[in-house]
Amino acid sequence: MPNLNIAYLQADLRWEDKTANLTHFGQLLEQVAPETDLILMPETFTTAFPVNPKVFAETEEDPTMQWLKNQAQSKNAVICATFPLEKDGHYYNSLVWMRPDGTYELYFKRHTFTMGGEDQLVDRGEKQLIVELKGWRIKPMVCYDIRFPIWARNRYENGAYEYDLGFYLANFPDSRMNVWNTLLQARAIENQAYFIGVNRVGEDAHGLHYSGESQVINARGEVISKAEPYQEAVLHCTLDGEKLQHFREKFPLGPDWDKFDLRHIKP
Repeated sequence: MPNLNIAYLQADLRWEDKTANLTHFGQLLEQVAPETDLILMPETFTTAFPVNPKVFAETEEDPTMQWLKNQAQSKNAVICATFPLEKDGHYYNSLVWMRPDGTYELYFKRHTFTMGGEDQLVDRGEKQLIVELKGWRIKPMVCYDIRFPIWARNRYENGAYEYDLGFYLANFPDSRMNVWNTLLQARAIENQAYFIGVNRVGEDAHGLHYSGESQVINARGEVISKAEPYQEAVLHCTLDGEKLQHFREKFPLGPDWDKFDLRHIKP
């Protein structure tokens, strides 16, 4: 696999202010390097978390989706973020995988955060998503998904891994940073894949503080790039495809993984 150039944005979010957030992220995106392949931004980047979807949800034809299309085209890169989306009469915390040509994929957050009341506001997703970019297979996930290892579980079939990179877009408060750091490393190690966690900074309307600690971890569980806590930042990191393949060949966990099926999930 060729190398994959990542940019990830650790930013403060303006509470329930779409216009201010889109303007702010537009300014941050000006710092993204031209050779970037994939741009990752925090969860619910237009509103912060959580908000009433009946007030703030958009459809696929509304301004936020068009903004993402314009940014992906301008940067000639895939761009990913989540925002409240209404689809077929349901509300979702929806991750958008937006390509430069304007085509896109959606992943609806599977594990809605019950302790924060998110499960009362939006529906749970029922499908996993694997996307491809430059020969890499990539698994997008959202925030609370990180606590559920089976949902992230990689698979090995016919000599191939199901994915090479997993990532979480999050609003993860600083009181739980030990969980964030530990589980990101665990997901990378147990799945023999790169993992990225992209988190916000600042304070929300509920008085929660966010330190960010966005980071990139290789398949050995080593942190190879990390943002300074409590600071906004646009960071770049190159994922080395050859190193990943070499490590998997040298230490092949995949053939020894247990086979299993997820139940109650639509194919």
